[in-house]
Amino acid sequence: MPALAVSALLLAAGCSSPSSQAEPPSSAAARQADAETAASAADRPLAVAAAPTGSTATATAHPGDSDGRAHRTRLSVSSYDGKTRRAVIASDTAPSATSSSSASPGASSAPHHTAVGDVIASAPAPGAPNGLLAEVTKVIGETDEGTEVQTAPAQLNALLGDDTAKGSVPVAPAAFDIDELLPDVDVSWSKTADVHVGPEGATVPLGSLRLDVRADLPTVGNTSASAAASVSGFVQVAPQVDFRYGGKGADAAPASAYLGVSGDWTSGWSLTGRAGASATPMRIPFATLHADPVLQVGPVPVVVNLDLTCYLQISGDGRITVDVEQSLQGDFTAGGTFGLGQGWTPVSSSDMKSTPVRTSVTSAGSVKAALGAQATVGLYGSVGVVADLAPYVRGEGAGTVTGTDAVFDADGSWAVYGGVDLSGTLRLQLTIFGTPVFQRDIPLGALHREWKLAGGGSAS
Repeated sequence: MPALAVSALLLAAGCSSPSSQAEPPSSAAARQADAETAASAADRPLAVAAAPTGSTATATAHPGDSDGRAHRTRLSVSSYDGKTRRAVIASDTAPSATSSSSASPGASSAPHHTAVGDVIASAPAPGAPNGLLAEVTKVIGETDEGTEVQTAPAQLNALLGDDTAKGSVPVAPAAFDIDELLPDVDVSWSKTADVHVGPEGATVPLGSLRLDVRADLPTVGNTSASAAASVSGFVQVAPQVDFRYGGKGADAAPASAYLGVSGDWTSGWSLTGRAGASATPMRIPFATLHADPVLQVGPVPVVVNLDLTCYLQISGDGRITVDVEQSLQGDFTAGGTFGLGQGWTPVSSSDMKSTPVRTSVTSAGSVKAALGAQATVGLYGSVGVVADLAPYVRGEGAGTVTGTDAVFDADGSWAVYGGVDLSGTLRLQLTIFGTPVFQRDIPLGALHREWKLAGGGSAS
């Protein structure tokens, strides 16, 4: 019996030993799958999306982190002084409406107080209406609101590191602050479950912003004997911000970067009468628009500052009377792209088509009128791209003109043209991506297209 018992014990031990030392196949597969998922996530581009209105995620990279990446955080900028570059950083117990991210060498995901070397990116905050991108250079001390720190300007590569990101985010029409500069300006826009319509009968596609304007222009000679000069019509635009980043590390210039503005454009307008124009274009701004959309690039809030100035512009010799209506529709793109081989280079394109509704030209001379918009795009308060989009109509008459200001008789030809000009500049502030500094502003280059709308053998 004792020998039998010993044999049974040895047999039981031999059967149980492999199962106690070997890992179940399902567990090993799960661990391998987790590792592959983590590696795949590290290689995937960061998502680029519009941050939720009024509440955006926060991010930080804490001391002790081995990857040096930015992570979500509950730190927020309580206040900022642009003159002294001092900020107060609070540690929230609940997710804040202010987005911030912080990256420092050797950071971990554990909660921590702000330290020297941290890089902070914040959505618009008290004292920093354009957002904040800064490095902590000194911890001054604790206050009732949080930790007061001294900061210096920082660059995006310190946060995005070797990550990649690419995306375009529409700017909601309702997000713009609009200042109407002329009396006869109406603003219309629409978004899901919310419509604001200015002029009677205006229809605005979802996501578009429309501005209707009418302005009288200075006339020439006896206005009672010639049509009063005026410009009227509307501009409808659906702008979006385009962002791209291809990193090579927190301390290296990115392999690629892009910042720009694009969108759909529609306008319908008329030019009537004989304006007192001059060879030097006269520009009349009729509305300014400003928005600070926050792009959530992975965990990092990237604040884009977008300004639009809509304007009327007219030039000519003051001798021609026109009556022109046209509609115009198309799209545009303007921005700057960076590559290690070529540095920063401009990007500009526009594809627009117009349809004349009514055209006539009286007397000899020339006139050109534009209904356009100037856009500026920047990050965290630094303007990087300036683009000027100017769709226009141009009328000209040639021949012999006799008579007075009241009566003209012309024998010659006339023509009316539609066209679009796109020009602009890349600014030094685009180095905020962490790219090498260039010494001067870079022109976008002029894009110019023109097409004939109507013409005749003689003016009448």
